[in-house]
Amino acid sequence: MYDLYAEEILDHYKFPRNRGKMDNPDRVYHDHNPLCGDEVTIMLRIEDGRVKDVKWEGQGCTISMASASMLSEAVKGKSLEELRTWGKEHVLDLLGIPLGPVRLKCALLPLKALKAAVWGLEGTEEHEET
Repeated sequence: MYDLYAEEILDHYKFPRNRGKMDNPDRVYHDHNPLCGDEVTIMLRIEDGRVKDVKWEGQGCTISMASASMLSEAVKGKSLEELRTWGKEHVLDLLGIPLGPVRLKCALLPLKALKAAVWGLEGTEEHEET
């Protein structure tokens, strides 16, 4: 069963959905992990409290880039209120494979950027390991 999910992850990595720049987004947030080099920028267009469109840019490992692609598909049409409640289980359900602690951080980076954008935060966050 994990093979099917692994194939989907590779497909999203090789052929990312919603990747690219958005002209005049309503919300933008860039996040990165300086220890592994993964980075992602989420751009949202909001209409009537819902995500009308989403674009993302980034670079990193297969898991982080596939996570950004899969997440971008999942959030279209969702309300900001609903997205504020999303947690790691949403990303893990999308990926469908078990992840260790290091890969979990890769998978969750796009979610962290998305949630910051949803909350209307501005700027860049640097995350350091403790």
